[in-house]
Amino acid sequence: MNKLLAITAVIAFLALGAESFRVPRQVEEEKGTIATVVDTFKSYYDQSVDTASGYVETIKGYKLNEKAKNLYEDTVRAVSTYAGIFNDQLYHILYHQESS
Repeated sequence: MNKLLAITAVIAFLALGAESFRVPRQVEEEKGTIATVVDTFKSYYDQSVDTASGYVETIKGYKLNEKAKNLYEDTVRAVSTYAGIFNDQLYHILYHQESS
């Protein structure tokens, strides 16, 4: 009988102690209109930043810097060649040497 009383007392103690470990529910606070609008704008801003970052990474994947550098070098080479030809033509027009 004493064992039954002791076991009952221990179970009652554990049951009351376990109840104190319950996590209280958090009540959602109702947001006002301004808070809702601000949250909406923040989400739109975050989405646009993520999209822009994705575009930047895609453009970096195309290696446009390298292509632009190669195009510039080819253009400079072609323009300097034609500038040299034009310089020679102008020199021969201005300083024409007459043959005997």
